[in-house]
Amino acid sequence: MIGAEMAELRTDGVRAPERAQRVVLVTGPSGAGRSSAIHVLEDLGFEAIDNLPLSLVPRLLDGRLQPLPLALGLDVRNRDFSASNVIELIDRLTRNPAYAPEVLYLDCATEVLIRRYNETRRRHPLADQGGPADAIAAERDLLTSIRFRADVLVDTTELSPHDLRAELARAFDARPGGGLSVSVQSFSYKRGVPRGIDMMFDCRFLANPHWVPDLRPLDGRDPAVQAHVIADPRYDEFFQRTRDLILFLLPAQVDEGKAHLAIGFGCTGGQHRSVTLAETMADALAARGWPVSKRHRELERREGPPAQPSPSSQPDRPASGGPA
Repeated sequence: MIGAEMAELRTDGVRAPERAQRVVLVTGPSGAGRSSAIHVLEDLGFEAIDNLPLSLVPRLLDGRLQPLPLALGLDVRNRDFSASNVIELIDRLTRNPAYAPEVLYLDCATEVLIRRYNETRRRHPLADQGGPADAIAAERDLLTSIRFRADVLVDTTELSPHDLRAELARAFDARPGGGLSVSVQSFSYKRGVPRGIDMMFDCRFLANPHWVPDLRPLDGRDPAVQAHVIADPRYDEFFQRTRDLILFLLPAQVDEGKAHLAIGFGCTGGQHRSVTLAETMADALAARGWPVSKRHRELERREGPPAQPSPSSQPDRPASGGPA
């Protein structure tokens, strides 16, 4: 038990409630993405520590206010790990005004966890409980009470690394002065709407390059495809009205305290029209000084995702096909 040590967490007034230390406890079934989440939180401005024994948490937190918020990775491999110890840690941090604790729980469907372990050929931490399915079931039982206490629950079953980053950025972006980051995405309606889209626009009414044999194998990043879409008489007005609406709403999102806004453009196949709009709109927003990243979901499926979201190119250039 860690109760005695946890009781030593300071309550002597060194840290006033308004300056409470933010502490995010990251946990969930093995293979659900806890390590990836820790890396994302580190990129978002957290001091990230993984697999810290629970008995050492009081020493870490004792003392003066840390300059960065903390993200602590906890799982069944941790020394002293038990559901009761983690719940006790959560309760003691919650009662102490010097800390602002949050629990991030990464979950995932059992069949996907089994597949991930088969692909990586890694041994489950509870493999002595039986086969992979039995070990996963045992771990779920162990974590049930912690899952119930989660402040943020993220199901990673169908999330790509980019999707996970976007989900966590919404709740945990701690970068000072980072303001609002904007993600402009293209997608195919045939494959469903991406998770986490805040604003969505349908491009299927525009001229479709798919029916032009020379353009069919290309995508909306190609100038010839963009020229074909932009030539549609309805494009200019659609682009300008949509751009003006987004530019009107972005300051309001900042006032609301949002850290990330995802804008989606969809078409039938996610290759031509939606990609063109995502490219030109991202350029237009970047030209107005907004930090913008672009993502093309269907192209990523074909080519593989980039290591990092690609920033909008030519940020000081007005978007083609419409005035900035």
